[in-house]
Amino acid sequence: MQIALEQLEALLTKLDEKKVAEFEYEDDKIRLRVALGRVAVSAAAPATVSTLEAPPAPAPAAPAAKEGADADAVYVTSPFVGTFYRAPAPDAEHFVEVGSTVRKGQTLCIIEAMKLMNEIEAEFPCTILDILVENGQSVEFGQKLFKVKKS
Repeated sequence: MQIALEQLEALLTKLDEKKVAEFEYEDDKIRLRVALGRVAVSAAAPATVSTLEAPPAPAPAAPAAKEGADADAVYVTSPFVGTFYRAPAPDAEHFVEVGSTVRKGQTLCIIEAMKLMNEIEAEFPCTILDILVENGQSVEFGQKLFKVKKS
């Protein structure tokens, strides 16, 4: 196992040096997918990152009332592959709920990736409009986690 960990560390270092955003390898024994979120994070930086994505343009068939309601919404997305947690422990209160007013830097959730707990923080003051992922659910790089409205 020690050799595998050293090989993984070497691979991650090389991917970072070469500025590779995504890497995938598969053989008959292992499948490895690495997605490095390039959002102002360095190897020495704490793992508290969040990414924002503008909502997609509404489909032409979408009702006009729905378009107006989503006009100010943005999405907080996952910076990497992992497991989504709404609270710091199973018996603890959730970090946020729908309707919560959030300040810049406040923790929204935790994404566990490779046995590391990474706090995802708000990049700006906002209100939580919707929580798009269930507690304990696996998430992908870029997957929408929260729908928010900037305050």
